[in-house]
Amino acid sequence: MTPAQLSTTIVDALQALVDQGSLTLPDGVPSEVTVERPRQKGHGDYATNVALQLAKKAGTNPRALGEALAVQLRAAEGIGDVEVAGPGFLNITVEAGAQGKVAAEVVAAGAAYGRTDTLDGQRINVEFISANPTGPLHLGHTRWAVLGDAIARVLAAAGAEVTREFYINDRGVQMNNFAASIIASALGEPKPDDGYAGAYIDDLAKAVAAASPGIFELEGDERLAAVRAKGYEIQLKEQQDQLAGFNTHFDVWFSELSLHESGSVPETLASLKEKGHVFEQDGALWMRTTDYGDDKDRVLIKSDGELTYFASDTAYYLNKRARGFDRCIYLLGADHHGYVGRLRAMAACAGDDPAQTLEVLIGQLVKILKDGAELKLSKRAGTIVTLDELAEEIGVDALRYSLARYPADSPLVLDVAEITKASNDNPVYYVQYAHARTCRMLANAADLGMVLPDLTTGFDPALLDHERDGELLRALAEFPRVVASAAELREPHRIARYLEDTASVFNKWYDTKECRMLPQGDEPAGPANLARMVLVVATQTVIANGLDLLGVSAPERM
Repeated sequence: MTPAQLSTTIVDALQALVDQGSLTLPDGVPSEVTVERPRQKGHGDYATNVALQLAKKAGTNPRALGEALAVQLRAAEGIGDVEVAGPGFLNITVEAGAQGKVAAEVVAAGAAYGRTDTLDGQRINVEFISANPTGPLHLGHTRWAVLGDAIARVLAAAGAEVTREFYINDRGVQMNNFAASIIASALGEPKPDDGYAGAYIDDLAKAVAAASPGIFELEGDERLAAVRAKGYEIQLKEQQDQLAGFNTHFDVWFSELSLHESGSVPETLASLKEKGHVFEQDGALWMRTTDYGDDKDRVLIKSDGELTYFASDTAYYLNKRARGFDRCIYLLGADHHGYVGRLRAMAACAGDDPAQTLEVLIGQLVKILKDGAELKLSKRAGTIVTLDELAEEIGVDALRYSLARYPADSPLVLDVAEITKASNDNPVYYVQYAHARTCRMLANAADLGMVLPDLTTGFDPALLDHERDGELLRALAEFPRVVASAAELREPHRIARYLEDTASVFNKWYDTKECRMLPQGDEPAGPANLARMVLVVATQTVIANGLDLLGVSAPERM
C-alpha cells in the first residue's frame, strides 16, 4: 500500500463518518490526506495528523475524532492496526500482503513508476545556461547544465509538458569582437583589447579556414561578417556537442538575433505602448517597471537609438507566452539577483500575473578543489576550466550527481578526490553500487534457474513479512511522492537524497539473513525466495528511475 493509496483509504473513512452522520465537515471531506513515515520504530508503518487538522472544523476534539476514524480504518482492507496516540495522531500498521503489493506495482510499472499527474496540463518552458556562442562552456555553466536538465526531467515526470530551451546570445558587439579575435589569430596579429583569448580561438581560426577556404582573404566588413557567421556556427556546434556528451539535451535553441530579424522587438514595444507602460525621457524610451515593484524604470531604447538587452528580454518573454507556455522558468547565475524584480515587473507590464507565469531561480557558485587547491586554469580557455575538462577529470556521472544533490541556492565546494573515490562515503558510488548489487543478485538468480514469477498468480505479497521487507517496501512506496515534491518545489536534490536513503535501507535488507533472496545450498527456490526476487527487481527499478531523473547512469557492474 503506497502513501497515496492509504491517503485515499483515510479519505474514504472520513466520508463514511460523514455519511453516517457522526461527523460534520462544513468545508467537505478533503480530497487527500497527508501520510508520513513515523520517525520511531513501534509507531506503525505510517502516521497522519488528520484528526488534529479537522477536529476544530468538525466541532469535536482531536482525540475523539481520531478514535472514530480508527474504528473505520481498522475495518478497511489492507489495514492491520490503528493506534490513536497523544492528542489524536493516528499510527497505522499495514498488513504485510497489502504492503507487499507495492513491489508488484513497481515491477509492473517499470520505467513509468514514480511518474504522477500532479502537473498534468501545464506547459512549462525551462530556460537554462543561455551562454554566449563565443567560447566553450565552463564551470560557471556546469551547475545549470545539471540542475536545469534535472528540473525539466522531474517536471515531466510529474505530468507537465516541458520544453528545455537555450537562448543563444548571438546579437551584439561581443559577436564582432569574437570574429575580430579569430581573424587576428588567423593573420598572426595581436588580439583586440576587447577580444577573446585562449587556445580555443586559435583552434577556431584553423577550423574556420578549413571549413571556408579563402575566407580570411576577404576584406573589411565582408570578412568580419563571414568569419562571424562561420565561427559562430562552429562554436555553437561545439557547445551542443559538449552538452550532449554531458547528457544534457535541449528541445529549442533560440536565437536572440531572430527576435530582431523577425520584427518581434518592434511589435513588443508597440504592444507595451498600447498598454501605457512606455514613456520617453531624455531622448530614450523607457518601460515604467516601478509601477510593479522594480527599483527603477528600465531603458528599452537608448538615446542613440540602440536597443537594450532588456528590450530583447521582454520580446523573448512574450515570444514564449505566444508559443503557449503557461509558465516560464529562468535559471540564472548568482550575479543575476537584480534580474528577478525587473523580469517580474516586465511580465506585469505585459499584462501577466508574474506569480503565475514567470519564475526565476538563482544558483550559487561552485568551486572544484583538486589536491587542496581550486581548479581554475584551463588548457583551452586560459582562465577557467571548461565543462569538457571537468567531465574528463571527474566523470559525467560523478559530476552530475554531485551537483544535483544540493539545492541551487547553496554555495558549493566539491573535492575531486572525494566525489570520484570508489567508496561508500561517496554518495554517487553508494547509490550506483546498490543498483549494481541488484543486477548481480538477479544474475545469480538466473544462474540458479530462478525466473521472475507471474505478478498475479505466482507472487504472494504476504510473504514479504519481515521487518526489513516492510522498511524497504515503504521506502519504495515513497518514490512517487518524492518525485512530485521535487517537481513542485523545483528541487531535484530531493531525488538524490531519497536514493541515498533507499540504498541504505536496501543494504540493511541485503545484510539480513532472514531476507535472503537466493536459496541456500541445494534447496530449490521457494515462494518466499521468488517474492523477494520481485522485491529486488522493484528496488532495481526505483534506483534506476531515480538516477535517470538526475541524468545519471545505472550501471550493472561496478
